[in-house]
Amino acid sequence: MDFGDILDQWDEQQKAASRKQKESGKNQVSHKKANAPTEAEKAAAGSRIIDNGFDKHINPEEAWLRRYGTVDKDKISDEMAKHVRENSQQYLRELPVEARLDLHGLTQEEARSRLGMFVGDCIRRGLHKVILIHGKGLHTTGSDPVLGEVVRKFIESDKRCGMSGHPDKRMGGNGATWLILKS
Repeated sequence: MDFGDILDQWDEQQKAASRKQKESGKNQVSHKKANAPTEAEKAAAGSRIIDNGFDKHINPEEAWLRRYGTVDKDKISDEMAKHVRENSQQYLRELPVEARLDLHGLTQEEARSRLGMFVGDCIRRGLHKVILIHGKGLHTTGSDPVLGEVVRKFIESDKRCGMSGHPDKRMGGNGATWLILKS
């Protein structure tokens, strides 16, 4: 039985019911549930055996979870809070320094080389915040501190480096730079 046959059968049943109602002269109220199958439909469905290859019934909730998965809202909230906290300047300033590199007395080339090795080593060790001591440039000839500029350019050009800033005076002030490393 295809869908067209089902529609034809339904139309015939509707016409018969409408004729019966006109003959009786009064409206009859059906006490069956909406869209509930009639006795004939129940009998026809009982006689058909449908084999769709599935022997067990799957819980609809289980099927939905298999299809769409679950979302751990607590985990997402914690990650969001961590992200906001880590991008907060106050949090970054208060984060403890895990390693130091003193560049005093080095040439620009030596400083660049040491910076590259130091940052690579710190990332391998899983460190997050380091401090680079480059000095204020008080003993250099000229107006600008040489190593401070080398450190600034290195931080700007290296993809492993994140946010940076100068610590307070007791930690070196403008003669040092703290650096957040990207994991």
